[in-house]
Amino acid sequence: MILGCLLSACSPRDFLSRRLAADLIAGSATFKAPQQYVLQTGIISNKDFLSPEYLVLQHHAWIAASNAACSPGLSPAPCWEVQLTPGGVDAVKAALPADQTQQSTFTIPVARRELIAITGVSRQGNTAEVEFTWKWLPLNEIGAALYSGDVHYRSSVGFRDYDDGWRLVTTAPRPEQTLDDALKNAEPVP
Repeated sequence: MILGCLLSACSPRDFLSRRLAADLIAGSATFKAPQQYVLQTGIISNKDFLSPEYLVLQHHAWIAASNAACSPGLSPAPCWEVQLTPGGVDAVKAALPADQTQQSTFTIPVARRELIAITGVSRQGNTAEVEFTWKWLPLNEIGAALYSGDVHYRSSVGFRDYDDGWRLVTTAPRPEQTLDDALKNAEPVP
């Protein structure tokens, strides 16, 4: 009976287990937010045109470009007029709602994160650091071209133990890293 009373006084969030850490990370709005890719058509700078993303889109024959005069303030020269090819129109239409396909700038949701594993939990008092691995899951063919699901990333994030249990660190007035910072600073796993 005493053991029952002691067990009922503990919340599942009182002990930071790997499972709790995984649930809190995977359930957070930051982690669940899809990766957005902004595709600009029309006249763009050479720097943008030579970015890895535009090269991938060219390789898949989703965009075509021709030399164009640079607009004032747009550099470095040369500039390019980028247009969607028929295949590009199909790929963009499949990834966007119908009301957003008649623009020159497209914000396309291309991938979402998937938590692979919690690889370590280091607790010290009422703070902890959790290391985890994750990968991108493409949402469409543009996402599959830009984000390989085979690349795994390693991140770490801070947690704090409050009176109602463990929580992800969402602000950074302390040296702990927020989940948003952790995902931005992720390193590919060798």
